[in-house]
Order: sequence, then structure tokens, then C-alpha cells
Amino acid sequence: MTTKDTNGKELDDGNTVQVIKDLKVKGTSTTLKRGTTFKNIRLTSNEGQVECRQGKSTIVLKTEFLKKT
Repeated sequence: MTTKDTNGKELDDGNTVQVIKDLKVKGTSTTLKRGTTFKNIRLTSNEGQVECRQGKSTIVLKTEFLKKT
């Protein structure tokens, strides 16, 4: 199973990714702006999703909205 970003690059644990469009986060009033960077991502059992840390909370993002930096 390989997890790929929006450009087709393979993602691994610990990579740094960037958000490619504004995203609303469910359950909060927060919006992730385009260009927001997340370091040290973790892969999940679902190849279309990754876990990222935002402050003290962990969020799950779809890989179709991320690009590897």
C-alpha cells in the first residue's frame, strides 16, 4: 500500500506536507489556509488519509489536498 499526494509523490511517515486549498475543519470553527505546512505526518491504515498535529490536537487530512515539500 502506498500513500501518494496530489502530485503523485509517495508519502512516508515523518514527511512535511503543505495544504493546497483552504479547508474547513469539522467540529471546530477553524479553517486551514492554503500553504499551511504540517511536519512529521503519520500514515494511517487508509491510504487516502494522513494524521497531522495542529497545536495540541491531531487532525486527519485527505491526501488529495496535500502536496509534499
